Amino acid sequence: MNIDAIDKRILRALQKDGRLQNVELAKKVGLSPSPCLRRVRLMEEAGVIEKYVALLNPAKVNAALTVFVRVWLTGQDEETVSRFTDVIRDVPEVLECHLMAGDCDFLLRVVSTDLQDYRKFQTKHLTRAEGVQSFKTEIPMQKIKLTSELPV
Repeated sequence: MNIDAIDKRILRALQKDGRLQNVELAKKVGLSPSPCLRRVRLMEEAGVIEKYVALLNPAKVNAALTVFVRVWLTGQDEETVSRFTDVIRDVPEVLECHLMAGDCDFLLRVVSTDLQDYRKFQTKHLTRAEGVQSFKTEIPMQKIKLTSELPV
């Protein structure tokens, strides 16, 4: 799909407020409602817009602690990687899991209530996961920037 300047304005507006009604959205991007809705639907069908979500305040839902975990596996063969990713996909505390090039095999972003809760997560999931050789937890001291908006 070819994304033009109007589509980009639509995407920027929806990234700021996914609950915008079509009439409001059309006004913001300088279109009438019908063509605006048609463009949004085309971008949804093309997979440019994957889904709409509510962003929650972690502290208000008992998930105030975010940690990053670097994971090293015993090998990077397909079976070992698949076993690990199959386990991690089902763990709700893991918000992100990236297969890495470089020093570690995986980088995880994990949320929990506090350090004690994270320790339980670590014991239950990371120390028991077959193929995990080691892991290192990084605790951020201050959140400088966190956004879900892509630069379009």
